[in-house]
Amino acid sequence: MRRQIAGWLYRLYNRQIVRELAPSDRIPRHVGVITDGNRRWAKEFGATTEQGHRAGAQKIVEFLGWCDEIGIEVVTLYVLSRENLQRTPEEVETLVAIISDMVEQIAQSDTYAVNLVGDLSVLPEPLRARLENAQERSRGGQPSVHVNVAVGYGGRQEIVNAIKSYLRAESAAGTSMEDAINALTEERLAEHLYTKGQPDPDLIIRSSGEQRLSGFLIWQSAYSEFFFCEAYWPAFRKTDFLRAVRDYSQRQRRYGK
Repeated sequence: MRRQIAGWLYRLYNRQIVRELAPSDRIPRHVGVITDGNRRWAKEFGATTEQGHRAGAQKIVEFLGWCDEIGIEVVTLYVLSRENLQRTPEEVETLVAIISDMVEQIAQSDTYAVNLVGDLSVLPEPLRARLENAQERSRGGQPSVHVNVAVGYGGRQEIVNAIKSYLRAESAAGTSMEDAINALTEERLAEHLYTKGQPDPDLIIRSSGEQRLSGFLIWQSAYSEFFFCEAYWPAFRKTDFLRAVRDYSQRQRRYGK
């Protein structure tokens, strides 16, 4: 009975927060999420590491539904960094398999268009193929949410890759090195980032109490707002999400001016 009452009160509270978010220009177009704390959640609740990662993956599916409900257009999920790949081979294989299951589930919905961001070459086969196939299946139609899934991702490496891509494109066009250097601008380099064509993240959320970016969207987050939540990712609630969005809506963004 107490749990039912608590659930009812939280739903009532959530509806009140959503009403406070109107008008829609207070809602971020692009939200980035560092889904941190799966392993610590598992340890605290006596679960296995695999169970922690699976709980985290299911939370991501829930989270995307919350984003769609309030009209967020782009979500970038930081689910596997290049550093994560240095864990034991057994954990990496299990984690990538769980991520593949999750991406395939997301791709089945017409609501979402999946875009993989990161260095897929560092992922083990055939899991890489599963991710790429799911991405391809999700394309087409008119999705309401574009979902960037950051796997094998490193922010510094993204910038290095963008510079390489820019220089290759200029070289292929017959541009001299000197002219290519002189023509390089922030806007032109941004055209070679993983998130090219998308708005930069307005809001970045990190769970588990850690207060750092850990290399996430280093370039794109220059003027993002940040929200740090103490809850481990599997325990992250809709209420936590709506509080983050409400907090964002109450800030005055100056973009460094």
